[in-house]
Amino acid sequence: MSTPTDGFLMNQTMLRIKDPERSVAFYRDVLGMTLLDRYDFPAMKFSLYFMGYPSGAVPEDPATRAKWLFEQPALLELTHNWGTELDAGFGYHNGNADPRGFGHIGISVPDVYSASDRFAALGVEFVKRPGDGAMKGLAFIKDPDGYWIEILSSSGLRDLIMAQASAS
Repeated sequence: MSTPTDGFLMNQTMLRIKDPERSVAFYRDVLGMTLLDRYDFPAMKFSLYFMGYPSGAVPEDPATRAKWLFEQPALLELTHNWGTELDAGFGYHNGNADPRGFGHIGISVPDVYSASDRFAALGVEFVKRPGDGAMKGLAFIKDPDGYWIEILSSSGLRDLIMAQASAS
C-alpha cells in the first residue's frame, strides 16, 4: 500500500562553515567521509560541499552525479559563504551555547573507544570522552567550526537504552 510520503528520504543536514579547506579535511581525514561533489555559486558568493559515506561508486558524469547525490541518505552539506575564512573574528553559533537550538550530528563507529583514541592522537577536541559522565561508551567531539559530533556504536547505544529501560 502506498502512502503520500513514499519516496521521501532524509538527504542532508546543512552546516555553515568558515573555512572549507579545514572542514573538508576534517570530515574526510578524521571521520573518513568522501567529498561527493562541490557546487559553486559565484553570483551569490557561496559554495556547497556534499560529504558522506557512499555505498557504491560515485557517478563520473556531472549530471548523473548530481541526480544521484540528491537521492542518497544522510549526507552532510557544508555551506561556505565566501570571505568568512579571511575574518579572524568570524564564527558560527554551534547550537549548544545559549540560546540552545541545534545539538549535534551522529556518526556510528564499530568501536567508540578505539575511534576516540584515534581522534585524540589526531588532536581532535573532545566535548566528552567515552569514559566520562553517566553515559559511558559514547563520545562527543568538535569539528573546526565547533559543531558537536556524537560518536556512537549501535551496540553501545542499545546497551545504554536497555539499561535505562530496566532501571525504570
